[in-house]
Amino acid sequence: MSIGTKLYTWLYGKKVGTDEIGNKYYTNNGNHNDLNAKRWVIFNGKIEASKIPPHWHAWLHKSVDEPPINYSHKYSWQKDHKPNMTGTKEAHFPPSNPLSKDYKLDHIKADYESWSP
Repeated sequence: MSIGTKLYTWLYGKKVGTDEIGNKYYTNNGNHNDLNAKRWVIFNGKIEASKIPPHWHAWLHKSVDEPPINYSHKYSWQKDHKPNMTGTKEAHFPPSNPLSKDYKLDHIKADYESWSP
């Protein structure tokens, strides 16, 4: 976080809430209906946009007026937000990828069928 963001947050920021990952959300105005109010996030750890859950993303971009402070899933099939896992141990790899836990050399041959006209 830059010194300018720290200073602006200290002088004008009004903390709105914190998400389940620990990111903190701020505004410079307590009136959430004010479209001129600034809204920003202070990330917990590495700055990565995919760490913002969708409900907080909607608030940051003024798609919704009220911040999702007591957010709960609307439907039973909804899952908790996960940031982008690319480049981590938890990244998804298809079974034919050598980095997959289920990788087998014969599996690649079974997936491949040559074309003949």
